[in-house]
Parts: sequence; C-alpha cells; structure tokens
Amino acid sequence: MAENARSSRDEGALTALRFLRELLAGYHPRDFAIELWDGTEWGPDRGQFRRFTWKINDPQGLRTLMRATREISLGEAYIYKEFDIDGDLQAVFPMAEYLLGRSWSLREKLRLARLLARVVSQSSRPRIARPQFDGRCHSLGRDREVAGYHYDVSNDFYGLWLDKNMIYSCAYFHTPDEDLDTAQQQKLDYICRKLRLKPGERLLDIGCGWGGLIRYAASKYGVQARGITLSHRQLEFAEWCIQQQGLSGQCDVRLLDYRELAESGVYDKLASIGMVEHVGESNLHEYFARAFQLLRPGGVFLNAGIGRAGNRAAPEQPTFTDVYVFPDGELVPIATTLKAAEESGFEVRDVENLREHYALTLCHWLRRLEANANKARELVGDLKYRIWHLYLAGSAHYFRTAKLDLYQTLLVKTDGGESGMPLTRADWY
Repeated sequence: MAENARSSRDEGALTALRFLRELLAGYHPRDFAIELWDGTEWGPDRGQFRRFTWKINDPQGLRTLMRATREISLGEAYIYKEFDIDGDLQAVFPMAEYLLGRSWSLREKLRLARLLARVVSQSSRPRIARPQFDGRCHSLGRDREVAGYHYDVSNDFYGLWLDKNMIYSCAYFHTPDEDLDTAQQQKLDYICRKLRLKPGERLLDIGCGWGGLIRYAASKYGVQARGITLSHRQLEFAEWCIQQQGLSGQCDVRLLDYRELAESGVYDKLASIGMVEHVGESNLHEYFARAFQLLRPGGVFLNAGIGRAGNRAAPEQPTFTDVYVFPDGELVPIATTLKAAEESGFEVRDVENLREHYALTLCHWLRRLEANANKARELVGDLKYRIWHLYLAGSAHYFRTAKLDLYQTLLVKTDGGESGMPLTRADWY
C-alpha cells in the first residue's frame, strides 16, 4: 500500500514537471533549479551557474501560476511556504516577471489546466484574510489605519535592519561599498544642504518617520524643527530620541496628518521624504496646496518620493505590495507629481533621480533582515517576516532594472517672482 502511494506521488511530480517545462519553455538562460515536494529536481540550463533553487513544497502552489491575479498569488504562495527560495531571492524576479507576462490561447489553457488537475486537488490550504481597511481610500481615518498597519509593526523589528537613526528612506552613497549608517547620514546632510538651512529657520518634516531628519537638522544646522507622523510607534521613538539628545528646545513631533495643519506662512523650509507615495494621485493638488500655504514667500520645499517609470503603464490590478505592504500606496510618474506641484503655485528648481542609491539601500536592508531572520520572526512572526523579505528583494530588483525611480524635487514659493536661489548649485557639492 505504501508503495502504491509512493508511485502515485511520483506520477504527480512527473506531471508537475511537464507543466513547468511548458510554462518555462521560452525562458532562457535558466539560471536556477526547480525542486519538487518529493525531491525531484530539474537543474539549470547547461553551463549556467545556479543562482537559486525554486522549491515547490506543496503542489497547491502550482495553481497560482494560472490565476488571473498571478502577482498576488505568487507572493502568497511564498509567504505561506508553498514555495521557498534557496539562494538569491532577488534573482527570482526576472523569472517571475516572465511568468506574469505569459498569455495563452484557450487551447493552451485547457491543456495546462488538464495537466494541473492531475497534480493538484481543488481543496486549498487555509490562509488568513488579506488586510482590509474601513472608509474611503485616502480619507483621514483610513490613512491613519493604513499607517498603523505598516509603521506600527514593531520599532524593534525595524531596528534590526534600518540604520542606527532608523531612517526608512533612500540613503545617499558616495561609493557602492559604503556602509548604511554612513550613507544615511550623508543623505540627511544632502537634504539639509539642498534646503540651504540656516540657524533659526523653521523646518517642517511632513511624514517624519522616527525623526531622524529633524534631529539632524536641529543639531547640525541649528534650525527649529517640527515633524508630523501618523504612527504612534514612530512618535514614541522620536520623542525619546529628542529627549536623549537634549533637543527638546529645538524639536518636536506631533501625531498629525498634513491636512490637519492650518498654519499659514509659518515655515521657512519644508521636507517630505518618502511620504508622497501615501498621498494618492487624486490628492496631490491638495497636498501641494497645503505645503504652499504652510511656507512663507521665498520658502523652499524638498519633496522626495518613489515614482513609477514614465514608460510603464499603471498596474491594472493591485500588486502584492499594494495588498500586503503599502495598502493604498500610489506610485505615479514624476511628470504627474510636477504638474500638481506647479498648478499649486510652486516653481520647480531641481529634480534629481537617485534610483541607483535606492537599489543599494534596499540591498543593505535585505541583507540585514536576512542576517537577523530568527530575531525578526520572534518579533513579528514568520508570515510578516516573509512578507517584508519578499518586498525588500522585489523593490531592490525594480529599482535596479529602472522600473521604479526615486526623485528628490526642490520647489520654491517665489516672492514676487524672486526665488532667492543662488545662480549655481556649487554649494551642494
């Protein structure tokens, strides 16, 4: 009886191999191996170095390869351990993109479905519900809930893989081999130099995270700095750091949305680093109009955020990151962002794409998370660890392959046509 069961299992594995060979028939060079649940292995193409092994632990995972929502389904197969990757997780994404781009005729679909039916039963393993949020997208209440979902995971968890100042945005590297702490401090200083901060000026950081920029600007440039965030955990950490550094007279952090700021002409400089992605395309005009109102005439606003490459269409369906990492996040091309800024009254003075810097940053974060995998699982559980592991690896791939960009944009609220800007940018460098 055991022998018959083993024979049946082997037949299923052989059929699964036929199914996978058809799916990957046009993918070359294949620099990875596939290992099935019974130990059956299909090695890399001849002469190819094995960058990873795609382990299919559960035949149910194969169903994800034919679903309409393949990107989310593939990610879910990984986070629920139907698939595993032994080796370089970033190297998986070219193969995944190939599978996501595949289309089949009705005849091909029927043939593949018949193969799959011989391998996989119709039952599925239990999974937790996908994250759901109340209210209208980008309403104040829902944005608070979404911010809590992502940023209130655990300060200790983020501390495992961020730098010592807990900067959760693109670092700035002078050379590719610089360490993360150095590159993040260079980023903070680069922002301060771009803003041309002077002692006594008032700086507002919209979406201040754990407060790294306001603390740096206050201690190194002598400004009066305020940060706002929607995350309770970030607020707690930022206030503790401000007290520890003796900056209580120069810095403060408030639990506020940018739409709740009613001040007018109060700030000399504004910064928003990695927050605009949460605003939503429909709210961009309100976002920039509120920033314009907050600045004094002649004030400067440095807005930094991820943008979708302009030659890429917006996804037709939610992505894995949209569902599990940054719900309601929207990545728009830089042209869309600049148009909204200009129509709100700003003059665009400088735009810089730091895409390669973000690829390097994400590689640092990924390696640090992997090095602390056991501790991360203790803090947030295996499911959350695998979600963040996949998200960091995928993001590094998308920045490296120019599908995503990272823009720092310098905007000015002119004073009667006067920008107050020097003729060159020599002082930045």
